[in-house]
Amino acid sequence: MPGNSSRRGAIQKSNKKGAQVGSGGVRRRGLEAKGPTPKAEDRPYHKAHKKAQAAEKAASKRPGNRKRSTSDAEWIIGRNPVVEALREGVPVNGVYVAEGAERDGRLREAFQLAAELGVSLLEVTKTELDRMTGFNGHQGLAARVPAYEYAHADDLIDIATEAKETPLIVAIDHVTDPRNLGAIIRSAAAFGAHGVVIPDRRAAGMTAAAWKTAAGAAARLAVAQTVNLTRQLKAYQDEGCMVIGLDMDGDFELPAIEGYANEPLVIVVGAEGNGIGRLVRETCDQIVSIPMANSVESLNASVAASVVLYAVSQGRA
Repeated sequence: MPGNSSRRGAIQKSNKKGAQVGSGGVRRRGLEAKGPTPKAEDRPYHKAHKKAQAAEKAASKRPGNRKRSTSDAEWIIGRNPVVEALREGVPVNGVYVAEGAERDGRLREAFQLAAELGVSLLEVTKTELDRMTGFNGHQGLAARVPAYEYAHADDLIDIATEAKETPLIVAIDHVTDPRNLGAIIRSAAAFGAHGVVIPDRRAAGMTAAAWKTAAGAAARLAVAQTVNLTRQLKAYQDEGCMVIGLDMDGDFELPAIEGYANEPLVIVVGAEGNGIGRLVRETCDQIVSIPMANSVESLNASVAASVVLYAVSQGRA
């Protein structure tokens, strides 16, 4: 009859709480503490763990290879620019000529220079050259410049130490014209600097134009990028360097710089007009101005750098 527990096949239910007889303590073991929850960085599938691994990988590579490259290669476009780049020793991956391009003197010289330098010469359709360069005014000739490998800013001190020389570094602030950058690099190499430091944002980088203006000096002188120029200047000060900025309203005029010439120096060059930024200026130990006649307001950044670097080289002679 319904509800009769004595009926064959009926199951007697219990209202008793707790583990049932015969559970073997499975529930009890399941409730035992398993320790604290691992940190996000320690969980293999957590994004924080992957980010930490990537950071460790980057840090492990830093001592052996502290260089980093620009994001992509660049193009030098046009017959005259390509010929001039090859003459100046700008590193080129390959020279590309459009099919059917008129063979004039410049094109023949480009072929000859490419052959002498061991640079590959490739013939492509005009349409393909338009696509690769993103420009249809290439005159049938273009050269591909590889991405530039920047040094690490801290390594510039090491370069001077290894050469058993007093460090001389040029830092550039707010210079956005790559031709000015190239000219400063050329002057820095000419007057014995051990490297040039530039910000990695809102400033000129080592483009094809900078390579060309540097006239090969960029291949002989280390150029470094830094995320924060002010912080890097403070790091140089911690290494014993004196930081001198160039500005029209200087603490002293250029001739007095010879008194500091034999000290470890960082020369900070700003853009003409705006000059060096406020935070960078406040970080400098001294501000030097270049005396000028005829009420000239300012010099081109590369010219100012050349004048000061020459004065330092004379003081060190």
